[in-house]
Amino acid sequence: MSHLLQLLALTALVITASKAGGALSKRIGQPAVFGELLVGLLLGPTLINLLHFFPDPGVHAAVTDFAEIGVIFLMFLAGLETDLPQMRKVGAAAFVGAAGGVILPMAAGYAIALAFGYPHSEAIFIGTVLTATSVSISAQTLFEMKQLRTKEGSTILGAAVIDDVMGLLVLSIVVALYGTGAGAGTQGGGSILLILAKVILYIGAGIGLGYVVRPLLRKADNWPGSEVLIALAVAVGLLYAFTAEHYGGMAPITGAYLAGIVIGQEGQLKHQITEKLSVIAYGFFVPIFFVSIGLEANARQALAGGGLAFTLWIVVAAVVTKVIGSGLGVKAVGFTWPESLRVGTGMISRGEVALIVAGIGLSSGVIGPEIFAAMVLMTLATTLVTPLLLRVVFKEQAAAH
Repeated sequence: MSHLLQLLALTALVITASKAGGALSKRIGQPAVFGELLVGLLLGPTLINLLHFFPDPGVHAAVTDFAEIGVIFLMFLAGLETDLPQMRKVGAAAFVGAAGGVILPMAAGYAIALAFGYPHSEAIFIGTVLTATSVSISAQTLFEMKQLRTKEGSTILGAAVIDDVMGLLVLSIVVALYGTGAGAGTQGGGSILLILAKVILYIGAGIGLGYVVRPLLRKADNWPGSEVLIALAVAVGLLYAFTAEHYGGMAPITGAYLAGIVIGQEGQLKHQITEKLSVIAYGFFVPIFFVSIGLEANARQALAGGGLAFTLWIVVAAVVTKVIGSGLGVKAVGFTWPESLRVGTGMISRGEVALIVAGIGLSSGVIGPEIFAAMVLMTLATTLVTPLLLRVVFKEQAAAH
């Protein structure tokens, strides 16, 4: 079978499996990402090893590239949907909740990894994966319970966004220090201060370019031709992703996220771009990303020997440290204990953000396949328990409504 025929068949199978898994997951009251990731895990070396039936390595590389573009689009959309005015409203509470939800999980992940004999660089990256928070899963659950606009709901959303920004900065520094992939440095490649300076300069330049990009997009909306606006917006997102790694020494997703925030300030065009980009992203690239994560992970390998104990410790730490870290953070700014528990619980889910970070760790050579698979299992576990725990801690509030 030719390269093209293999690519067509594999891509069709992956997209169909992803959407089927997502639909079944929604049927049983779980977020779609849970089913998409689980299907990928079953199709991977854990059970079926789908890639074995498509031997052309060029096909594997093409699917990986599709998945990485999917990640960039996913973070670009996340940036577009970031509500800066809402973040300013919840302000201090969201910031301290996010800070607690980054510091404690990172410390716990680092300590657990060292205790199991992993080297310093891998231990730091494991901690970095644990800092992530997926706002989509908590947001959907809170929306269903009519708690999204409450004090705790708004704080969870704001804290999750700030958490991601902090996590992306930590990720960029870790990859620059320890990664071996393109654009990554080495332990001796430069000081943390130099890396931070590059990150700050890149972010400043990216925000400054917004004053050029937004007027250009407004003009593009009236240019002749088909879908000029969305084409130019996609080009901007891809260029931000490229320059983030090539010039800023950061992960490409950081650039894509920044591009989304910059363009998202143009409210009139934001909805048009989001609507059309969502079709491209969720119809093709993002489903490939979620399934490809499973195709890369071997859960049997991760749970063999001491891997089971390590994975269990990571899962427990992932749940407990978010509840305690984010909960104590908001308690310090005047939240009651029940309110603090609700905010901490809403920050548990790692979802797509942890998968993105873990995938970057694997591709940049910071973590190995066993750790990667353990991070995928941790993501599945936190994705599963978050809606259940949120319904418990919001039970009295929901009953009042």
